[in-house]
Amino acid sequence: MSPLEQGLLFVISALANLLSALAGGGAGLLQLPALIFLGLPFAIALATHKVASVALGVGATLRFMRSGLVERRLALFILSCGLPGVVLGASIILQVPERAAQIALGFLTLGLGIYSVVRPDLGTTAEERHRSGLRYWLGGAVLFLIGALNGSLTSGTGLFVTMWLVRWYGLEYRVAVAYTLILVGLFWNGTGAVTLGLQGAIRWDWLPALILGSLIGGYAGAHLAIVRGNKLVKRAFEIVTILLGIKLLIG
Repeated sequence: MSPLEQGLLFVISALANLLSALAGGGAGLLQLPALIFLGLPFAIALATHKVASVALGVGATLRFMRSGLVERRLALFILSCGLPGVVLGASIILQVPERAAQIALGFLTLGLGIYSVVRPDLGTTAEERHRSGLRYWLGGAVLFLIGALNGSLTSGTGLFVTMWLVRWYGLEYRVAVAYTLILVGLFWNGTGAVTLGLQGAIRWDWLPALILGSLIGGYAGAHLAIVRGNKLVKRAFEIVTILLGIKLLIG
């Protein structure tokens, strides 16, 4: 790539991952279409995007781990439920009709944003629930399904994790975002990147700009989420989900 194209990739990656770190997902809203626009086939663009998204997790983790927001037991539970789904989803993505998957994801993502808008108090305060018994494991089953979506679909599934942690387990938005960015951004996306990389090519020469932008954007977004609190995070979540849903439906 030319230096100009590398610079463009860096700017797009930094902006996309700042929004993603603030909203709890959605980096692919800008990053994945940019890779396709610049000439990568869908499968290669997806694998390259997944690798770069791991850097978002690293950047956010560096900031969130100092905040004390993450509870180890719940983090390990989310990780253990989601990773098998990620492997399953990444193993079947190339056999799924791309447009049908995008339309389904678009409707679901748009629904998340609208639901958050019509529930103004959702996620603004913590209300611990479903942390034991059957409902705890039911929540884990849903995380497995979201993991499969994360491995198989292009972008935005971190937003599903954020909303599920808020709605089912009663987390505040900024705490849910912390879990999403650390576990989904770092571990789920890392697993998906490895699985996709074993099936096809990754454009390694495109990654330096993407990774640097992801690291900087992820750290900056996590910092804003911590400093500015739930109100800003909730608004960012709603904006990103609605825009991403519309984009996926339009194609």
